[in-house]
Amino acid sequence: MKKILFTSIVTAGFLSACATPAYNYKPEIKEISKPPIGQVTTASLGSHMLTQGMMVQQDAIYIDDYYNMSGNKVSPGYFAKQGEDEKYEQYKISKDVDAGDVTKGLLKDPPALLAIRKEDKALCVMTIYNYVSSCTTDVPYQKTNWAIANKNSFQQTLLYNGKVGNKINIGYREFSSDTARPAFNNDVEYDLSQSKEIGYKGALIDVIDADNKQIKYKVTKGFDK
Repeated sequence: MKKILFTSIVTAGFLSACATPAYNYKPEIKEISKPPIGQVTTASLGSHMLTQGMMVQQDAIYIDDYYNMSGNKVSPGYFAKQGEDEKYEQYKISKDVDAGDVTKGLLKDPPALLAIRKEDKALCVMTIYNYVSSCTTDVPYQKTNWAIANKNSFQQTLLYNGKVGNKINIGYREFSSDTARPAFNNDVEYDLSQSKEIGYKGALIDVIDADNKQIKYKVTKGFDK
């Protein structure tokens, strides 16, 4: 009985390890404007035609589906980099828009973050007690760059809302600290029989073609600053 118990303890030791949370990664706050001025672009119904503002640009991993990690449930989305040490790259679990999540499994400790083990690129779960476990190479992830809004950010967007007859409907939205500002939201109609150039708050767009499914266009000037 003692031999069996000893074996179980040793096995558990191999399945988990201790690590210290790292906070040595600093994301970059930068101005974004997309699509680029002069580039012919197509946007579908409900999509952004123009996005401009201050955003947090950060390294992240993206997981594209739901996965089971030894009982822990991982949902799709982005996980922003928090830091790294000699053994692990650490990616935090957040409530940001488009962020993924990790739900603890039965009899599991609550997860604190995801970690990539450097020696074999396995994806692991780090718990709130700083134990790293549930490591697997069966969960695919993609290293990428993720732009999000934060408490100091401001963003302006134009949305394509469709076409009726010769008129197209464009929505304007403002976001501050990742929250929409209702007082600054507006929907505007433009008659393409009068002009193929449309404008709002300084932004100018040449409409090349439009129907009720998508719009083909070129941004010639961004929003006034």
